[in-house]
Amino acid sequence: MTDKTRLSRRTVLKGALAGLAMTPAWARFAHAQSKTTTVNLQLGWLANNNQLGEACAKNLGYYEEEGINLVIQPGGPNIDGVAVVASGRHEIGQVSSSPSLMLAASQKIPVKCIAVGVQEHPYAYFSLPRNPVRRPQDLIGKKVGIQATARVLLNALLKKHNISEKDLQIVVIGSDMSPLLTGQVDVVSGWVTNTTSLKPLGPDRIDLRLWDAGVRLYALPYYSTQSLIEKKPDMLAGFLRATAKGWAYAHANTEKAVDFLVKEYPNLVRADELEASQTFLKFAFNGATKANGWGTFDKALWQEQISLYDELKQFAAGAPKVDDVVTTAILERTADTRPKIG
Repeated sequence: MTDKTRLSRRTVLKGALAGLAMTPAWARFAHAQSKTTTVNLQLGWLANNNQLGEACAKNLGYYEEEGINLVIQPGGPNIDGVAVVASGRHEIGQVSSSPSLMLAASQKIPVKCIAVGVQEHPYAYFSLPRNPVRRPQDLIGKKVGIQATARVLLNALLKKHNISEKDLQIVVIGSDMSPLLTGQVDVVSGWVTNTTSLKPLGPDRIDLRLWDAGVRLYALPYYSTQSLIEKKPDMLAGFLRATAKGWAYAHANTEKAVDFLVKEYPNLVRADELEASQTFLKFAFNGATKANGWGTFDKALWQEQISLYDELKQFAAGAPKVDDVVTTAILERTADTRPKIG
């Protein structure tokens, strides 16, 4: 190789480096953005205000900052979200209630909870002043309207308070509250956060919350596969950091957060979602999140749930161990960055 050739290559290299240094910041950012990883969040329902924090995180660029392109995949009655995630088709899932992941672990389905979206389950039993149900014992002799999938929640409540199922009449209803208004049932069940569907019951309705009655379940837990937890913990940690920031923003800026939500899902009614979100956020943040950050959970509380459902003989293949149901690995990776709000 001649000196002239070496000089030519050296000149080209220096020119390339100089060109890179002079590249505008926006162009370097765009190049970095091209390296983002698509992460699918599989829901167990059609998107609603349960995704308020995710809508904020998407619109404010929090996922992009973590190198993530988040795609929220809707669920529905014909979609088994746990099976979709367990198969590796999507990376992260979210179910409505913690028992779903306990049952999955019992059946050796390789998914684990990595964080919890709602610290106190908002499920409740609603009645009217003319025939009030203020405590579990008041259910005795009543007609109780529940959704078909909520039978195990009622069974847990009855078991907790030593009430026999034959002491009340169970009626399967939908999400409509009209059976209570027309007197077909004395009690209906649902989520306190579904403020739109609860409006017809009026301001004097009486709520008996499952949590207050001693059945302490988590709502909206996030989960992933054991394989992904081991192989891509940084990606899961990035997702959790960004989501936590989104929920913190929603807590501090609820009206703007609802604007982001409606922007993502134009079929939603802003006024309804604002009212529902203000209620929802009370359950997403409490003393536990103030101490340990959004998304936290207590393994002892998971064990309490497992033991109760074991007493109800819900685990055909045997009760799972708590470490088969949850992992704190991703929470620990994000402990210093998840906002502490209560």
